[in-house]
Amino acid sequence: MFVRFIDDDVAAPVRANFDALVWARLVTNACYRFAPPFVAVIARGLDVSLAELGIALMVGEFAGLLSPVIGRRIDAMNRLAAMATGMSMIFVATLSAAVSTHVVWFGASVFVLNAGKVVSDTGLIVWINDQVPYERRGRVIGVVETSWALGLFIGVAAMGLVTALLSWRFGMALGALAMAVSGAVVLARLPHREAHAPPGHRGGGRLPARGWLVVAAMFFIMGASQCIAITFGPWFEEDFGFGGGAIVAVVVAIGVAELLASSTSARYMDVWGKERSIVRGAMLMAATAGLMATAGGSAWSAVPAVVVFMLGFEFAIVSVLPLAANMVPGASGAGLGLAVGAGTSGRAVFSAVGTLLLDRAGSSGPTIAALVLAVGAGVLVRLYARGSR
Repeated sequence: MFVRFIDDDVAAPVRANFDALVWARLVTNACYRFAPPFVAVIARGLDVSLAELGIALMVGEFAGLLSPVIGRRIDAMNRLAAMATGMSMIFVATLSAAVSTHVVWFGASVFVLNAGKVVSDTGLIVWINDQVPYERRGRVIGVVETSWALGLFIGVAAMGLVTALLSWRFGMALGALAMAVSGAVVLARLPHREAHAPPGHRGGGRLPARGWLVVAAMFFIMGASQCIAITFGPWFEEDFGFGGGAIVAVVVAIGVAELLASSTSARYMDVWGKERSIVRGAMLMAATAGLMATAGGSAWSAVPAVVVFMLGFEFAIVSVLPLAANMVPGASGAGLGLAVGAGTSGRAVFSAVGTLLLDRAGSSGPTIAALVLAVGAGVLVRLYARGSR
């Protein structure tokens, strides 16, 4: 299914296992992305305020601070072992969150889930880097990253429908079950020999000084995204009277937009260049965040603006990944780990800040914050691109 979108001469181990890996990535993304659109529903289920649940999600996102350590470790270890470990953590954590009875329990489960996501994702991307040259990597990574959109479009939508029919606990349990099945398929299919670290890839290496511009841009991009992702559900409930079904419809629309963005990125990223692709995505985020801030009182403008904002985010983030993984020579996981750590820290900070701004200033608070962060990300990547010439 997915393998037909990559070149026929891509390394045989990648082509043979590509579909199973993308489907597993879809499920990990669904488990990871489920909570933000349904944050108000989960808060009611745990009998806590929106701000309290936002803090729990913030703590969970700080698992991303482990990314630099995880990335360096994965540089020296078997990539399949890393993927299997990460997916096992996601299964256990998602099931734990589904049966949690206290916000601290839920937050701890999210922390483990997010740490597992870092381990699984880094293992997968480093494995692809081992197999695919940098100048051709954008297309392969772009197709893999369609799983981010499909995780929302298919996975979160399915979990959301179960939530609307039964409860959010059953929705998360569905995600855990899907993770167990897809993880078992990957473990059975992927050959261990092609998953070892190649000679010379034993970790180490330092990030060049200008690489910190990309790391900071990742923080800004993910922070901007979280400002909108964690607030549009309660915002649309409060201002426009959206119910669970309407929120699922918005989630599906966002998934379609993100799928379009990742597909376009897969096609053009290697042609346009990674840096230019990131800047274009960030500027689209900034423009639509500005529209939300000035016209947030109308569902007819707010809903399309959120959808297009997420399209810009997806285009930007897909383009960051191969760039970050190439910043430290001979150590793909090191650069990627730093960028992912910064990105999840951005999500963590703005999980709390976004919900606080929504409570204090209404929809204009998180949308203005997203605008400022997106512009900042574009500026940082432009500075990085100038330094690489």
